[in-house]
Amino acid sequence: MQSSFLRQKRYNFWRTLLLFSGMLGLMLLLGYFLFGVEALLWVGIVGLMGMFVSSNLPTRYIMRLYRARPLSPAEVPMLHDVVRQLAARAELERVPQLFYIPSTAINAFATGRKHDPAIAVTYGLLRQLNIREITGVVAHEMSHIHNNDVRFQSIVNLIGRLTRLFSFLGQILLFINLPLIIMGEPVISWYAVLLLIIAPALSTLMMLSISRTREFDADLEASRLTGDPDGLANALQKLEHINGGMMNPVQKAIPKWLSTHPEMKERIRRLRALAPKYEIKMNWPGTYWV
Repeated sequence: MQSSFLRQKRYNFWRTLLLFSGMLGLMLLLGYFLFGVEALLWVGIVGLMGMFVSSNLPTRYIMRLYRARPLSPAEVPMLHDVVRQLAARAELERVPQLFYIPSTAINAFATGRKHDPAIAVTYGLLRQLNIREITGVVAHEMSHIHNNDVRFQSIVNLIGRLTRLFSFLGQILLFINLPLIIMGEPVISWYAVLLLIIAPALSTLMMLSISRTREFDADLEASRLTGDPDGLANALQKLEHINGGMMNPVQKAIPKWLSTHPEMKERIRRLRALAPKYEIKMNWPGTYWV
């Protein structure tokens, strides 16, 4: 089991690194063509400062945007106990604070850094899933915190935004200089023009692929934390059944490579394959079929 876990972790790591390097290289190449090294350095410094400020916002401010409120231990004592167990296994500096969103959608998400983590759950998730399935979903979100995916994703988003900005500015400059280009001066590299056109699409595709890879890795890490891949698989299966009936034909026709999350069937398949290699580690009071 350990060798299989490490093999998949290594694969996810190298895939993420390769895609991230591709995004970064594309942005730097585009910026170099347009502005040169010095201007590119200043853009990078300003962008990093903005990312630092946004990623260090207290989680309570972020949760206000979702109209979320803190979820007290008195309201869901078993869930708070689950979060404490998972945080200890993930070796987090602090136990994530739980927030409640009054939405019927079955959803949960993590935000904040390791010193100020938070996990939000919706009314729909608490209503539709049992404690075993909720544990799997919360472990998945805990894994994003453990892997520092929140900070990493903000860096990926920054690179994607800068790439789109460089492409937009480049196309404006190209349009302004079009009369001179038609007259033969200045001489312009058509490779640079092609890069201006395709860079945003390439960057977006790599960004989406990174997101899907991090989701697979969070599923893998969640299985290690709970020892119960089937719990998360059951939750995903229930989510697919409920959401599948609500999707329109256009949503169903969207190809998987344009999605931020992997296909649900593939996630479930991988989790089911892991299940025989694990033993449940969670200590639920009473029965977990609540």
